[in-house]
Amino acid sequence: MATTVPTDFTNQVLYTDEVAEFSPEVIEEMKSHLKKYPPERKRSALIPLLFIVQRERGYIDAPGINFVAKFLDLTVTDVWETATFYSMFHFRPIGKYHIQICKTLSCKIMGEPEITNHICKKLGIKPGETTPDGKFTLSMVECLGSCGTAPVMQIGFDYYENLTPEKVDQILDSLE
Repeated sequence: MATTVPTDFTNQVLYTDEVAEFSPEVIEEMKSHLKKYPPERKRSALIPLLFIVQRERGYIDAPGINFVAKFLDLTVTDVWETATFYSMFHFRPIGKYHIQICKTLSCKIMGEPEITNHICKKLGIKPGETTPDGKFTLSMVECLGSCGTAPVMQIGFDYYENLTPEKVDQILDSLE
C-alpha cells in the first residue's frame, strides 16, 4: 500500500495508488448500472457507482475513487471532480444521522441561524463535526430546494421543514 499525501487543492482529498476491492455481488450491481447506458456513455454511471462505493466503504476514499476510475476507464481526476462537486458524497466517516441544514438566503431569512445554533448547543458540536458517540454529523449545505418551507434540514433522505427549536428537539429526540 502506498502512503497517502494531501494534495495541493484540498486537505480532504488524499492520493494513493491503492485500489478498493468489492465482493462479486457488488461488482455485479455496478455492472448492472453500466448496462443502462450505451458503451460510449458509460461515464453516465459515475454517480450511481460513487453511491455504491460510499455505501460499501462508509464514505468516498481514494481507493474507492481509484476503483471507479479503472472500472469506467476514466482518470482519477475525472472521478474526483464529480465526487467533490456534490454534497451528498462524504470523504470521511459520518455519523449514523447526517443532519444537513440549508444555509441559503430563504432559510437564513426564515431562521436558519437560530436552528443551527440550537442544534450545535443541543449536540455539543459545530458544523462539520460528529458527536463523540458517532451518532450525529452536522453539515451546512447549499439550497435543499424547499424555500417555501424554510428553514429546512435533511437527515438521511428525509426533509424536515418549517423548523423551530421545539420541532428540532422532537426530531432529534426521536432519533436517539
